Parts: sequence; C-alpha cells; structure tokens
Amino acid sequence: MTMVDANVLTDVTGFLWKEADILDRKDYDTWLDLWTEDGLYIMPIGDGEDYADQVNLCYDNAKMRKDRVGRFKAGFSISSAPPARTIRTISRIVIEEMSGDLIKVRAAEHLVEDKFGRQRVWAGDAYYTLKRSGSGFLLQQKIVKLLNSDGMLNSFSYLF
Repeated sequence: MTMVDANVLTDVTGFLWKEADILDRKDYDTWLDLWTEDGLYIMPIGDGEDYADQVNLCYDNAKMRKDRVGRFKAGFSISSAPPARTIRTISRIVIEEMSGDLIKVRAAEHLVEDKFGRQRVWAGDAYYTLKRSGSGFLLQQKIVKLLNSDGMLNSFSYLF
C-alpha cells in the first residue's frame, strides 16, 4: 500500500466511523446531510444485485430517506416506539476502487440492538460509494447486505 492509499484508507475509515457514531446517537438530520442528492440507501433481501428490480428492505432515494427519518423522529412507526439503542462496529474496511472523485468501499458491520431489555445482534457486509466533497466525503450509495436478510426479520427502529 502506498502512502497515498494509506491516507485515503485513513480518511475513509474516519468517515465510516463518523457515520456509525451519528447513527448510534440517532442524529438523523446530520446523517441526511451526509448524502448526495441522488444517493441511494439500499438493504436488499437475498443475494440479488439488481436492486431496482427486486424486493428490498429499503431502497431509499433522498425523499424516502427524509420520510423514513421523519417517521422515526415523530414516532409514527410502530417499530420506532420506543427507539432501540444501538452500538455498531464498522471493520474490515477495503477500498475496492477509486475513479475520479468516487471511492468504492466494502466493510463489515456488526450492530447490537437493545430494546425492551433484550439484545439482538445483526451482521452484514456494507458497500459504500463515497463522493469526495470539499469537506471530505458524501454518501452516493450505501448497500447493507444483512447475513440473514432472506430469513425471519423483525422490525427495525433504526438505520444500518
């Protein structure tokens, strides 16, 4: 790894950890600001990769992200009352491709949820397309593939 690559990996890692912290704190307005206008937040079911033409847990453009956050904040969603507490870890960060101002990244996500006195554990691979901006990076795409996405899932009162 060259020094330039090491610096990029350090910057990308810092951004991913910052996003994880924002989500654990439920600072959803700040999270919405991390996105490009045309960004997509996707959680597919199963192994398919034609996300626009398959069933997904989430396939959110800017309006859908804002609407989802609004439901979490307003308590209109049964899954968000009360909101779960979460602690997440992002690890095994790999830069897969760099082209112009875009960086494609693959990472592991491990999330522990605490709600109603019980804990649940979720794990999956997260794929990011980051766009360089004046202040660092913006999310252009985030795909979270849960290990058991095609199995029995309960409702989520948070974002991955």
